[in-house]
Amino acid sequence: MKNMPKSFENGYEKGTCLDNGVVDGGENPYLFPEVQVVEVKEINGANGDSQYETNSQESDESGSNDISTDLNEKPRAAWGGQMEFILTMVGYAVGLGNVWRFPYLCYKNGGGAFLLPYTLMLAAVGLPLFYMEVGIGQFASLGPLSMWRMNPLLKGLGYAMVIVSWLIGLYYNVVISHVLYFLYASFTTELPWASCGNDWNTINCRDANAKTVANNTFSNTTTGVPAAMSLHTNTTRTPSEEFYRYHVLQQTDSIDDFGTIQWHLALTLFIAWVVVFLVLLKGIKTLGKVVYFTATFPYVMLTVLFIRGVTLPGASVGIEYYLKPNFERLLDPHVWSDAATQIFYSLSACTGGLIAMSSYNKFNNNCFRDSLIVCFVNCGTSVFAGLVIFSVLGFMATEKGVDVSKVADGGPGLAFVVYPEALSRMPIAPMWSVFFFIMMATLGFGSEFSYVETFLCAIGDEFPQFLRIRKNNIIFRAVMLGSAFLLGLPMVCNGGIYLLNIVDFSVGGFPLLVVGLLELVGISWIYGMDKYSENVQMMIGSRPGKYWIICWKFLSPFIIALTIILNIAMYKEPTMDDKKYPAWANSLAWLISMFPIVAIPAWFLYKYCTVGGFEVLRENMKPLPSFGPVKEKRYAEMEAEIKNHFNPAFTRLMGSQVSNTTSSTEFSPQSSTLNLIKSRSSGESNV
Repeated sequence: MKNMPKSFENGYEKGTCLDNGVVDGGENPYLFPEVQVVEVKEINGANGDSQYETNSQESDESGSNDISTDLNEKPRAAWGGQMEFILTMVGYAVGLGNVWRFPYLCYKNGGGAFLLPYTLMLAAVGLPLFYMEVGIGQFASLGPLSMWRMNPLLKGLGYAMVIVSWLIGLYYNVVISHVLYFLYASFTTELPWASCGNDWNTINCRDANAKTVANNTFSNTTTGVPAAMSLHTNTTRTPSEEFYRYHVLQQTDSIDDFGTIQWHLALTLFIAWVVVFLVLLKGIKTLGKVVYFTATFPYVMLTVLFIRGVTLPGASVGIEYYLKPNFERLLDPHVWSDAATQIFYSLSACTGGLIAMSSYNKFNNNCFRDSLIVCFVNCGTSVFAGLVIFSVLGFMATEKGVDVSKVADGGPGLAFVVYPEALSRMPIAPMWSVFFFIMMATLGFGSEFSYVETFLCAIGDEFPQFLRIRKNNIIFRAVMLGSAFLLGLPMVCNGGIYLLNIVDFSVGGFPLLVVGLLELVGISWIYGMDKYSENVQMMIGSRPGKYWIICWKFLSPFIIALTIILNIAMYKEPTMDDKKYPAWANSLAWLISMFPIVAIPAWFLYKYCTVGGFEVLRENMKPLPSFGPVKEKRYAEMEAEIKNHFNPAFTRLMGSQVSNTTSSTEFSPQSSTLNLIKSRSSGESNV
């Protein structure tokens, strides 16, 4: 046979394939009668669509490769260059969370004490998971759903990843809508949050000159302060805090008073989704060009803000609080739990995005090198952003005469209260505010593009025969992003910030940890570490070192499992402004957390119950013949397809390329498989 290797190994024996088609060297050799290669022009299914293509990796679970001959259909996209991939991954991993989530965790956990567990968790969990996901996505050239051809019964993990990405994408764009409104408000001669005395200010407002607005009567018919918002005369707030709470959000006192849609935020949310649609209209072809700006501009602005921050009075107090560790805090298990959880959130691991983005890589790309680069850039950005924000926190603490730990609330408040406060103190404040919120928008969009593309990529890989047609793909993307806009509207109501906080709290914890643990077990122990190491060697020329093997098989799963146990044992209900949520809201938080997790056992039980039997369970825990690198000649398909003919249950579950072929050509299984391999190896088959 042309280009046929002289030996192969099947699931039962080794043999040598002779030129006459006889497999010799085994106890019960397969005999292949000499046949003539037949050129198959087209094999049609019930719907008349082409169901088979010999040289494509873009297939569904049945193993049949669905590539239409429609001239409007396009093949799977690829990055225009290696720099596009690296910048996209940096933009994906480096997002708004680096600006407020990481600094807030440092602020909450005693400053510099948090850096030690964060670094250890990066080495033991973050880097190994990042490297594994990038490697498996690049090897399979498939999205987070189709990638689980390596183990079809664990495909629920892929669904869990996609659900998490979709949920994050929904609320992430709401935060971006806040950024866009701040950007709009910055185009003025004087920043509206620079002083008290505006319609939305309360008697608690106190600006830098110790001026208050005690004479304001706050008639709810003329001000932006919601009627339900109580005033606390013993609480002092900065103008930037009141601008965000009472003008931008028009926040109510609790989630029970949900209010109505704030149309100024609904408009900016619509603009945000339009931007996402336009950038992702052609998938990664446009995304790869946009990231040259979105991934680099934030570093310019962070540097400018750092220079300004360290020149403010009291900045050294904040930086000292940030860098000086309190080692007693290391005895608190909450600190270690927060560090492990932040690693997942910071690196965007276990959301499917790393698999989706790396699936567009060239097969021989050095994924190990890229993983190290992106991880260190991302974590370095988090630490640098912490320096920027703590210099400002020190300044604010000095002005208020309080400790740094008492300055600001966590979450988005750091980005929409602390930074604007610092901007208002800068010369030519509106100009710097415009630049800052452009930076925030680019940080947000850089991650949002990847979250949404992860979902779209996963669906596209599941239905390539439909969504690779340009018109269908555009319609699909428009419908999905339009639906996402509608789903985000409740989060721009008066009480929407409470709902946003619940979604953020629920998605960023248990789902990511559970997916990470099962992903490590599925790849390291079920798929097999030897197989995965061989996959990596095929791509980069060398097998992973012992350190990575130990992490993947033992250390990382142990740490994640321990973190899950700690999170359960120390579980605290979500809060907002130091207020607890009502019982129904806590139940909603649990439902959101369990939504992605339930997809894992649900898919497993569905597949097991619809087919049944231990034999099918065993067979379906093995990789499908269609799993592997694009355009690689994988002759192991021969034995798998032959086996399918003698295993009716397995054939019903995953389908058979050979059965489709024989139904149209009346070939025997053996001759059909031989023709398939000959045509694949010679590249002469036409569809």
